[in-house]
Amino acid sequence: MKKLFVVFLVAAVVLSAFAFKVIMVTDTGGLGDKSFNDGTWHGIVKAAKEVGADYEVIQSYEQADYIPNLSKAAKEADMVFAVGFMMTDALFKVAAQYPNTKFVGIDIVPPEGKELPNVLTFTFKEQEAAFLVGYVAAAMTKTGIVGFVGGIPIPPVERFRYGFEAGVKMFAKLHGKDIKILRGYTQEFSDPKKGKDLAMSQFAEGADVIFHASGACGNGVIEAAKEKFAALVGKANPTLEDFINYYYEHGKGFFAIGVDADQDYMAPGAVLTSAMKRVDMAAYYAVKWAYEGTFKGGHMVLGLAQEGVGMSPMRYTKGLVPTRVLAELLLIEKLIKEGKFVIPDSQEALDSFKVPPIKFPF
Repeated sequence: MKKLFVVFLVAAVVLSAFAFKVIMVTDTGGLGDKSFNDGTWHGIVKAAKEVGADYEVIQSYEQADYIPNLSKAAKEADMVFAVGFMMTDALFKVAAQYPNTKFVGIDIVPPEGKELPNVLTFTFKEQEAAFLVGYVAAAMTKTGIVGFVGGIPIPPVERFRYGFEAGVKMFAKLHGKDIKILRGYTQEFSDPKKGKDLAMSQFAEGADVIFHASGACGNGVIEAAKEKFAALVGKANPTLEDFINYYYEHGKGFFAIGVDADQDYMAPGAVLTSAMKRVDMAAYYAVKWAYEGTFKGGHMVLGLAQEGVGMSPMRYTKGLVPTRVLAELLLIEKLIKEGKFVIPDSQEALDSFKVPPIKFPF
């Protein structure tokens, strides 16, 4: 019996030594951001559990950590994830040194001329998801003022802003409303206090709906909306029912709009909706492809048509949004998927954006 136990133990050690391993290197926002780091990790864990792979995470605390963290991961794992646009240069520098390790970059575009066969990168049409939530924000504002809180104005953050502003513009044009947009940036992604302070200043300027694209800073934006709405309700810890009842009785409130993941749960009733970026889906499939041997280097762009972005189902607040607005959104989303009109993905495109002549069949 003892000999049999030793055989089993040796077999277990051998199998462990040859197990497929995935390591995710976070950006400075880290796990717990309830945004794209958490979303990517969720996809990795789901796939790894399904295929029986090992998985772990390495936290980056500052940008100087990126290269050493990626290098450490490349020495230990079969597959390494780099999360965030700011890791672009570090990813391609390290990946070139470890050609037998598979790398995945989330929110990363390969620098021109530096594509590598062992690197698969994903970016998203953030502007398409943001367009939808911008349309909802414009429909729900009672003050005629909405806000945008960004982190660092890098391309993914700016695409969220372009889409949001285009969605606001479209609703305003189609419904004859005059809506002002406030804009601000925390210049980082990891400090909720900065997000809260900026949101509070926008609420003080008259905004009643604020969309954030600021990583963990956005946790503070959501907290600000909850506090402002709670003050209206007159309770220190109002329930979802308190928020809903107040809105129905008084026709006003304060709302945040989440980003990347479905953040509606973070403050039920005070988070109107979320612009979702399916980093979890990208991570899930990348792990599966690598494990199954179908992984290929390259670059993939995911939008509404690929179900790579979208809007949360608004399970707490859908009843607050007029039925007509929800119906309009369904048609608009269909038109975007069919390529009937394109959401701006640059400042130049936003400046020249013209609201298409849409006729709603209702």
